[in-house]
Amino acid sequence: MNIVVCLKQVLDPEIPARDFKINKERREAERGSANLVTSIFCANALETALQFRDIHGGKITVLTYGTVAAEDVLRKAIALKADDAVLVLNDQSSSPDPLQVASVLAAAIKKIDAVNLILVGRESADWGAGQTGGLVAEILGLPCLAFVDHIDLVDGSLRIRRQTETGRDVYMATPPIVLTITNDDHNLPRVPKTKDVMLSSRKPITKWSLTDLGIEPTPGYLKVAELGIPEKNTMCEFVDGETLDDKVATLARKIADVIQG
Repeated sequence: MNIVVCLKQVLDPEIPARDFKINKERREAERGSANLVTSIFCANALETALQFRDIHGGKITVLTYGTVAAEDVLRKAIALKADDAVLVLNDQSSSPDPLQVASVLAAAIKKIDAVNLILVGRESADWGAGQTGGLVAEILGLPCLAFVDHIDLVDGSLRIRRQTETGRDVYMATPPIVLTITNDDHNLPRVPKTKDVMLSSRKPITKWSLTDLGIEPTPGYLKVAELGIPEKNTMCEFVDGETLDDKVATLARKIADVIQG
């Protein structure tokens, strides 16, 4: 089974709120002191692929579309024993929308030979649009199942379990297919060994440009009109008075004034 896992690099969602800043002109979050990490649902997708390969064998290729800095998420995946890694360099848009990303990922997947299974996170940890997986499937002309948390192989077919609002559904499918992976207790990302982290720096990473893929930048359909951090103003006023009764009476008058407008 030839598996492609699509990864996305995002700002660390655990950054303290006080350190989170917005660039209003560019309408995007500023990195500042925040780390860049693998989006959590993408990490769940990689763990699901690793567990599947541990049992049934196969090959895992990790794929991302991003800047040179996105190589870091691929190195981490290699440290977890992904077989190959592909970085499609993004030098066009700092915040491509889901259609732009899906177009690039689909073109890269076509260039990778004989892919049977494509896994993506159910949504990204930054914008949370949850559309990339379905768009990739549409572009490639493949079926797609969302909110999957477990995959097994039974007599050459995939047994796929997905979460629903009322429980879980189980499907049988013949690859190739696109699956969007959600989190579950059993697909929590594993921690790489120190030795494997060190060795991952020696693994070559395939790098493609949009020209290599034979595609032009795709106009996006999503435009951020305005982006900001909600502000909440509070005001505190101390009630004066010589005695407790005076303070209570003053507070009562103030409350009455507010109620009366």
